[in-house]
Amino acid sequence: MPSRATRRTQAIARQIMTNSATHEQPLVLFESRLSVRTFKLNRPSKLNSLNESMIDLLQSKIEFWRNSELCSVIWGTGEGRAFCAGGDVQIVAEDASDPATRNRAIGFFNKEFGLDYLLSTLDKPYIAIMDGTTMGGGVGLSAPASFRIATENTVFAMPETKIGYCPDVGANHYLTRLDGELGTYMTLTGDSLSGRAVFEHGLATHFIPSRRVPILLESISALETPTFDQVNDIIEEHRSEPEQPGTFASPLVGPVRAALDFAFRHDKVEGIVQDLDALSDHRDPSISQWASKTMKTLNLRSPTSLKVALRAIRRGKTQSVMQALEMEYRIAAAFCNGASPDFKTGVNFALVEKIKTGRPNWSPATLEDVTDEIVNRFFDTDSPYLKSMPEFKYPFAPGESRDYTEYALPTETAIRDMVTGEHPNGGDTGITLDELVSSFESITDSKMGVREKVQEVAARRCGLIDNADGNLVWLKWNHNPQLPK
Repeated sequence: MPSRATRRTQAIARQIMTNSATHEQPLVLFESRLSVRTFKLNRPSKLNSLNESMIDLLQSKIEFWRNSELCSVIWGTGEGRAFCAGGDVQIVAEDASDPATRNRAIGFFNKEFGLDYLLSTLDKPYIAIMDGTTMGGGVGLSAPASFRIATENTVFAMPETKIGYCPDVGANHYLTRLDGELGTYMTLTGDSLSGRAVFEHGLATHFIPSRRVPILLESISALETPTFDQVNDIIEEHRSEPEQPGTFASPLVGPVRAALDFAFRHDKVEGIVQDLDALSDHRDPSISQWASKTMKTLNLRSPTSLKVALRAIRRGKTQSVMQALEMEYRIAAAFCNGASPDFKTGVNFALVEKIKTGRPNWSPATLEDVTDEIVNRFFDTDSPYLKSMPEFKYPFAPGESRDYTEYALPTETAIRDMVTGEHPNGGDTGITLDELVSSFESITDSKMGVREKVQEVAARRCGLIDNADGNLVWLKWNHNPQLPK
């Protein structure tokens, strides 16, 4: 028998352990506010990066809310400086490097993507507050939201090519719904957009100051059984006008945007690099500086990741959310099964050793050495790197995903259709710039940013033709992007 002193010591130790567990903060905080159900990611020291426990908690709760008549709105946010900085890929990469735990790494992606798909099928308003860093897995949680709120603190990116991996969480569906080749650019470079620019390009549906977020939650909670349009109207009431009307926060507009669409239109990374090289000598300094900077960025990325990512996003253009996630699951499994060593190399470089400068030791090291055979490893059904992968399973019956662009600024495609007469709200005669702007302000109930967006797209993509009396007034859509001279 242990002595009395020993038993007392053991009791104290158990009490200390119990107190520690009691005071340990939950990884996700859940709350009910009348008909609103909220979740807050609560891992601020890790910028709310998702681990398997967090995914399990969210999955269970959101499935319950999805079927609850008492829940009318779902609201998601994060504690601290981030909404969510991504998945906990360091742990995933460690699991993938050991054959004994490799299926656990692949299983993480199955659970994460299943949660992302669940969120995309919600038939009630889901509001994601992207107040801070929103990257990778955080995009997976926010992109499916019918209402995506950017603030001055938002930093949005899909930086996977930096770590020898590829964008996932449905990004190959969502990013292809952005205007022109912006999605291709963000996929390959991993560059970020910040603040109002996230809203200007349709990645967020609204922009409000961070200080108004608690007030917005109170206003939404006061609604008994709100419709999507009622929620949209409430959010619009809290919108923030730009300090200088008629201006853009994003640098990716005007001539730079035209150059971006021109360079990133190719289906081969080598073609993109070739155009960027030529544009680095452009006489417009805004274009030449952007092209040179982008060239340097791509040179730092994994050549294998660049080629796999480009093929994936081209396929994603015609894929549903479910199809994109299934493709991304196969790509993730191939990485875990060793189709490329770059995932482990990149994670070790950026997250373990935390090296801030230089280029990881990618293999192959150049685009030219990344053959079609290497890229096919991630896509072909008979790829040896996919044969042993576990089946991708959804944790619930599949449903219909919502339109990603519904409450965002008008897309370039919608603006084109209005100019060409193919828009359901358009006419069969010519249209002037003032009429074009007026049409979209009417459709969107004068949504903030509509006038600036329509004017920028028209200036970049339209020419003018005369009305038979020598006055150039009618807009004509230029179907091929025009590179500034």
